[in-house]
Amino acid sequence: MHPSSRVADISLSLTLALDARAKALAAEGRDIVNMSVGEPDFDAPAVVQEAACKAVRGGKVRYTPAAGTASLRKAIAEHVSKTRGVSFSADEITVAHSCKHALSGAMLSLCEPGDEVLMLLPAWVSYVEIARIAGAVPVGAPPRADCGPNFAAIEKCITPRTRGVLLNSPNNPTGYVWTRAEIEELGRIAERHDLWILSDEIYRRLIYEGEKDTSPVSISPALRARTVIVDGASKSYAMTGYRIGFVAAPRDIASGVERLHSHLTGCPNAVSQDAYEAGLRSEPVEIAKMVEEFGQRRKFLLAELGDMGLRTPWPRGAFYAFPDVSPWLDERGSGGFCEDLLEQQGLALVPGSAFGVDTHVRLSYALSLDKIKIATQRLRKFLAQNAKSPASAKR
Repeated sequence: MHPSSRVADISLSLTLALDARAKALAAEGRDIVNMSVGEPDFDAPAVVQEAACKAVRGGKVRYTPAAGTASLRKAIAEHVSKTRGVSFSADEITVAHSCKHALSGAMLSLCEPGDEVLMLLPAWVSYVEIARIAGAVPVGAPPRADCGPNFAAIEKCITPRTRGVLLNSPNNPTGYVWTRAEIEELGRIAERHDLWILSDEIYRRLIYEGEKDTSPVSISPALRARTVIVDGASKSYAMTGYRIGFVAAPRDIASGVERLHSHLTGCPNAVSQDAYEAGLRSEPVEIAKMVEEFGQRRKFLLAELGDMGLRTPWPRGAFYAFPDVSPWLDERGSGGFCEDLLEQQGLALVPGSAFGVDTHVRLSYALSLDKIKIATQRLRKFLAQNAKSPASAKR
């Protein structure tokens, strides 16, 4: 008995693997600072916790419809309509076990075998594998120097087999937030080449300065008709373990995801559905406090990275920094850099190779300011001990 090629060729999520490695070393007694995982270090809002407990105690832990409860779908539709400025109805919403689950269902519902899907680099580690599982061919489009969109490169990557593009703003791993003008330009490309847009908006509430987020659905009715939104509770509501998200899409796509999930996973978690709905309907005060704290950590971390001489694309959103460490790389690339850093200094980062840009590394500031201070001290020490001459640096 052998595993199918579908699973045999899949790589384990590198961010989860690095997080597991860091936790294993900590369990062995090593002093580890873990900046590898994108998980808010806050509790879910009180109203969310109370709703979850009430659901359990009230005997509501039963199967729900595959697309989610009617009340949650209605709450999500109202939330999306309000935040994106475009009307959505409940039958255009399908609830999923997480944003990642929503993304997987959407990709499987959109792709035919052999379809090419543009990945705007740097791109989150799971996008490539999810596309491959769906039978699609991921095609990476390189970014500008500031990790913003390079539209000339995007155009060059489009072929007769290109069917869609995956957008993530604010971006993981860079924290880059697309401007409205950039979203409009991507929309023109999508309309010119008849592409769908799969818009991962999981970090949309975590923006600290400048323009607010713009979803493609907000640009025009034509662009709304070719856009699928995936979003969820993990980042903005600190509900990572609750595993709850959604697809907002034209009815035929939303219902396609519903049919798919009805066979693969059944219904979403009933307790988490009640908890998420409570959060959506109340606007918990904890969210603004969490965003404010992330903003303070961001300022400190960027100042420290700049003082170390690390060129870092400016992150207006999410909770990541993505500095260029190319002067410190050897033939092993960013993976070797992160391996050495973990072993020598007990600091866990994610190599940029996981996101398609091997010259950088990702730091998550979803941990306390005290731990971030320790982390920057360790990174500074590592860079000093492993400095290379310009002639030997691998760029």
